[in-house]
Amino acid sequence: MRFDGRSAAELQSLLDLPRVELRESVSSTLDVAHAMAASAPAGTLIVADEQTAGRGTQRRRWTSPPGAGIWLTLIERPTDLRALDVLSLRCGLYAAEALDGLAAGGIAVKWPNDLFVENRKLAGVLIETRWRGAAAEWVAIGFGLNVLAPELETATGLAPGRGRLEALERLVPALRHASSATKHLSRDELARWSARDLARGRRVVTPSQGTVDGISAAGELLVRDASGEIARHRTGSLTFAEPFACS
Repeated sequence: MRFDGRSAAELQSLLDLPRVELRESVSSTLDVAHAMAASAPAGTLIVADEQTAGRGTQRRRWTSPPGAGIWLTLIERPTDLRALDVLSLRCGLYAAEALDGLAAGGIAVKWPNDLFVENRKLAGVLIETRWRGAAAEWVAIGFGLNVLAPELETATGLAPGRGRLEALERLVPALRHASSATKHLSRDELARWSARDLARGRRVVTPSQGTVDGISAAGELLVRDASGEIARHRTGSLTFAEPFACS
């Protein structure tokens, strides 16, 4: 298989990676990653042309059509447990910054793992960690990016004329940079997140009712209720009280 004319060996050289696996069709690139991760070096990249059972948070499943986007998993071996707390957020932030110039508008981030353009979903991140005792043996960073816009009112793709290869060249270094970071989110990262935060200041009904105050350095969603009390959420699904007005 070739990815937009490039072989696995060519992509490995282009992206400066130790190993690249290209697949025509898989259930999920995350499944492939976990099957090979025990003997794969950090920085191993799996890219599929099609996913038949891609997955996200809350055990959601979807199909990822051939050639319409980038469906990948990156295997990494981070050792800082605090960084693991915020890896999904950090990957989303760094990816948004890297892909900004390829989208039709500014890319926003939505806690805990989505990228949006003009209130339509562009991409999603899913982190799966395999543990050996209290230590992370490996982390699989799953990322799905719509290059072509799906036929959905709630989704979008990159700007017309933008291709998968140029997106991949920006995306992979960003994800690797995010995975190599340590500690919780820095003040600078929190400021950068805030500038792109889709939810800040909006009313939500889940994971609790109130108004989003942003996120904490530990990656918690901060929701202020009517009494002014702030609830901190480490997991959950973010649902707005009012739907997006997609134009």
